[in-house]
Amino acid sequence: MNHKRDQHPPRFADRFLRWFCSEEVLETLQGDLYELYFQRRKKLGKFSADLHFVLDVLDTCRPFALRQKSGRRFFNSNIMFKNHMKLAWRNLKSQPFFTFLNMTGLAVGMAGGLLIALFIYDELSFDKMFADSDRIYRVNIDMRNSGETNYYAAVSGPLAGVIRQDCPHVEMVTRFRVVQRTLLRKVEGDENVKENHVIGVDSTFFDMFGLELLVGDKETALKEPNTLILTRSAAEKHFKLNEALGQSLLLNNTHPYTVTGVIDDFPKNSFLRDHSVFIALESFDNAHSDAWNNFNFPTFVKLAPTAQIDDFQKFLTGVNENYLIPWAMTFVPGLTVESAKADDKKTGNFMKFRSIALEDIHLYSRDRQDEFSPNSDIEDVYILSLIGFFLVLLAIVNFMNLSTACALKRAREVGVRKTLGANRYGLIRQFLTESALISSLSFLMAVLIAYLAMPFFNELTGKNLEMPFYNPIFWLAIVAAAIILSIFSGSYPAFFMSRFMPVKVLKGSDGNSSGNGRVRNYLVVFQFSISVFLIVSTLVVFQQLSYIQSKDLGFQKDQILVVDDVYAAGNQMRSLKQQLLDLGEVRNVSLSSYLPTPSDRSGTTFFLKGSFKAENAFIVGHWEIDCDYIPTLDLEIVAGRNFSEEFYTDSSGVILNESAVAMLGVNPGEAIGLQLTRDFHRQDKEHMKFMKVIGVVKNFHFESLRNDIGALSLVLGGGANRMMVKLQTKDFSNTVKQIRKIWEKVAPHQPFNYYFLDESFNSTYKAEQRLGRIFITFTILSLFIACLGLFGLAAFNADKRVKEIGIRKVLGASVSQITYRLSADFLRLVVIAVFISIPLGWYVMNRWLEDFSYRIEISWWIFVLAAALAIAISIVTVSYQSIKAAMASPVKSLRSE
Repeated sequence: MNHKRDQHPPRFADRFLRWFCSEEVLETLQGDLYELYFQRRKKLGKFSADLHFVLDVLDTCRPFALRQKSGRRFFNSNIMFKNHMKLAWRNLKSQPFFTFLNMTGLAVGMAGGLLIALFIYDELSFDKMFADSDRIYRVNIDMRNSGETNYYAAVSGPLAGVIRQDCPHVEMVTRFRVVQRTLLRKVEGDENVKENHVIGVDSTFFDMFGLELLVGDKETALKEPNTLILTRSAAEKHFKLNEALGQSLLLNNTHPYTVTGVIDDFPKNSFLRDHSVFIALESFDNAHSDAWNNFNFPTFVKLAPTAQIDDFQKFLTGVNENYLIPWAMTFVPGLTVESAKADDKKTGNFMKFRSIALEDIHLYSRDRQDEFSPNSDIEDVYILSLIGFFLVLLAIVNFMNLSTACALKRAREVGVRKTLGANRYGLIRQFLTESALISSLSFLMAVLIAYLAMPFFNELTGKNLEMPFYNPIFWLAIVAAAIILSIFSGSYPAFFMSRFMPVKVLKGSDGNSSGNGRVRNYLVVFQFSISVFLIVSTLVVFQQLSYIQSKDLGFQKDQILVVDDVYAAGNQMRSLKQQLLDLGEVRNVSLSSYLPTPSDRSGTTFFLKGSFKAENAFIVGHWEIDCDYIPTLDLEIVAGRNFSEEFYTDSSGVILNESAVAMLGVNPGEAIGLQLTRDFHRQDKEHMKFMKVIGVVKNFHFESLRNDIGALSLVLGGGANRMMVKLQTKDFSNTVKQIRKIWEKVAPHQPFNYYFLDESFNSTYKAEQRLGRIFITFTILSLFIACLGLFGLAAFNADKRVKEIGIRKVLGASVSQITYRLSADFLRLVVIAVFISIPLGWYVMNRWLEDFSYRIEISWWIFVLAAALAIAISIVTVSYQSIKAAMASPVKSLRSE
């Protein structure tokens, strides 16, 4: 038997009493009822006492004792929140200077962070709009031959066929064919329209990427030769959209093609964003070639739903052994799979087929040849993410620094509140409310600043971003970020201020401020460390760009006009060249599709005569030029001679650069007269065609300075797309007008497109130029935020030491002495930040420079200049407040309380 249970009043009545009564009433009522219960139990017994207890509980549970419901508590909380907001607003208005500094610093930092976040979101969104994009991969080739490594986004033509036939992990394969630019016009028309991005494509194109035609049938659209489809914008240049189907267009004034479909324009975050004309792959002569040594076909695969990428990569690993080497064995005597492997191991040569996810192409495939559109680099995303993070962090640090400094002015307020009964958690809620109010207002300012700065930011980054005001996710993200920011940035000031000791602060001391000065100093050092690091990075980027632009490239790029699409002149091309040479302002003219700046690229495989072993093959760039190419670019012949129209045998001649000669293992003089062939795959070896080396040209940079100078061969050839015109004039505008007149006479109704070679060269380094502009912009922003904080702290410090300044002036201290004492502490912090950030900047920028084969050595003056800039800016920032305080009348400062 449980005696304690028998001695207790009825449980159900007691539980009801606890549930019904408020905490304030429960203790008194329950105590009285318990006392009556035990008295009755002694006199009347348990049953009667239990019954009376139940009746007493029912009688006692009146409305006055009722427990407050949740709605009431919410009502009280709502009142408390309104009170906190009212006090927060009053406190912000009471110190407008510090409120302005806080809000401006936060708003600028958040605006920069918001713009960078939109940029990164756009970069990470590329190519995700295609159906099953997570299952689509492109095949690349990484190849090393004779000491030179090349990376291709296009692969051999036969690869797609063997994948379809022998790889069970692949659901679908689509090939493209690199075409570049072309001219289009109606068959019955005269005016050509230039399309800069034209490409050949398989008929499986639509199913691979989940595309639909606006006009036409996708099942038949690209099945037949001499057919094409257009994007909406390209079609509307020639026809009305509903009239495009079945129309004929003339390509490059020669070949008629039938329009079999119109597709919508591709989004700006698609790898096909620049392309407007898609030609049926069946239209190309080499569409079904079995040659594995030409890399003209970008090839995409869609994996089966249950397949893994490792399965497909394993298949690609065996392509050399199972397909490529057996093909080479048909024309290389004595070649076997085993000997080819042994040769590669001995020489270090390789050819590897690799896959890359469609969604990764934009950020992980910048330097490959034959890319569809210019790609970005994941490193740029990392750099911008870091800059954005630092910018937001600087804004938060600025807020915390100024808030803790201002907190000391409110020490007495906190002391009085605590004396009157305010608890610590109530104070924390009050200060967090103030932080939330500032953060919310700052975020609204940040959105406005970001909106106004968006056009400049788009120009800076080469994007076309817009503020997603109509996207609810955007506003949810803004609200969530504002809440997180207010908690993160306001937590330290709130907990710091709530710890003030009433006894100390009411006596006039700083309360519980021990150590907060050190924290503020740490934060100032952190701010300026980031700013100096960004200054160093900016200077290094611009010095590298200056080095690139001033480096001797081995060719002349100034005063050379490039006329595009000269094939539009047809058989009048030679006449055009001669008429231009007759102009007094023209020194030389050359016809070629290949320039040492962004232009057509082509490669080929050569064998030295009498040496047809696989290890003796060397792959080089292969450019078709004319006899005037070398003198037009001022290339230097180091051995042999240039092409000449006087030697008809030069049609089978070749000029190599020094890198190609090095592959042969001879010096330039010894290379003259050597015979090479690229006709090695023919069966009748006795009819093999050879080319004789007639000259060696000094190495010149025809690729980005990120890369070493590769091997190159130059041969005589026709079919030029471009004309280089070397000028000798100061009046470029008038000379271009004269050239235009000659063009319009020789090629009427054809577009006249031109640019200067140095502009084309500079466009190669758009990414670096963009990075430099981004660095300088956000360096200025970081310095602005850091200086706002320093300015506020200097003002606070001067205000705090107003009596000390007055006493020093009375005792004879000069303005310069007082200014020095007020500024010295802050300058010492900036100097510490310089010593922290300079080694970091040196390490990070050296890593960045490693991407360039030709780069600067970081000079000592860069660090001196960065330090001097940071110190000078901090002196200007602090000195204003220091001089203002030093010049104030001591009478006022000593009289004030």
